[in-house]
Amino acid sequence: QVQLVESGGGLVQAGGSLRLSCAASGRTFSTYTMGWFRQAPGKEREFVAAISWSSLNTDYGDSVKGRFTISRDNAKNTVYLQMNSLKPEDTAVYYCTAAFTRGLSRSYVFYDDWGQGTQVTVSS
Repeated sequence: QVQLVESGGGLVQAGGSLRLSCAASGRTFSTYTMGWFRQAPGKEREFVAAISWSSLNTDYGDSVKGRFTISRDNAKNTVYLQMNSLKPEDTAVYYCTAAFTRGLSRSYVFYDDWGQGTQVTVSS
């Protein structure tokens, strides 16, 4: 099991940027696949991005592709989500997640542990 703590959420105007961070506990962070999901009120949890243990492979949800970038620093046990050109429809609680299985997935059932989430609100 890994403990995940997100930070960096907040209120931003449309067109602005935010950088989310997720600090993970555990000595084997470098072996985990890491991901970000989001959930808006009344909607299902949505895949945002994922990154392999080596950072060689990434995947993005269609709605954020070209605007968001996922990265990780295994020396700091941290994964990041750089969000640019934010839109009001990006408003949601963003969750960091970890999978102990190699590979990438857009399905939330693939992931094993979840953070508490951080609120991102984009005003128009």
